[in-house]
Amino acid sequence: MEYQNLSKELPVPEDDGACNHLMNSILPDISLPNQYGNLLKMNRSDTFRIVIYFFPMTGRPDRPLPKDWNRIPGASGCTLQTTSIRDHYDEIVSLNSVPIGVSTQSCEDLKEMSDRLSIPFDLLSDSNLLLRNSINLPTFSIGEKVFIKRVTLIVEKSTIKKVFYPIFPPHKHINELIKWLKTN
Repeated sequence: MEYQNLSKELPVPEDDGACNHLMNSILPDISLPNQYGNLLKMNRSDTFRIVIYFFPMTGRPDRPLPKDWNRIPGASGCTLQTTSIRDHYDEIVSLNSVPIGVSTQSCEDLKEMSDRLSIPFDLLSDSNLLLRNSINLPTFSIGEKVFIKRVTLIVEKSTIKKVFYPIFPPHKHINELIKWLKTN
């Protein structure tokens, strides 16, 4: 797939209410490994906001995508979303916020993506679904593999202050995210 444009034929995800319970929730006292295998604590009292964006999976050039990936509403576009956040990283930081990506991919897969795409922020692996299960995030499955649906949370002192869900198109979500950070 061309990374600059998404197919106009992609199915659009619908708001199924699966994230309605998240506003004002507290992140659990757990840690997840980043792309280097270092643990990052989720429940924090930092003075900056954390922008946690969950994405299903970023493909690797050396592997095919799962069967029928582009037919699943909201599945395609993870690389575009991540690179749009990368491209606006300095602006996000200037708004007293830090982005963190989370998927169910392995640390090895996340490191490959981070290196290939020059990602300057942490990408966390929730391959054991620890965070997903703790806050009850929406998922979809292909075979035995579970993927977290695309969700963005703005977190202040461990409390979820804003939920973006569903997100489509993923590469234009950055505009909505920056607008919210500037006005809140």
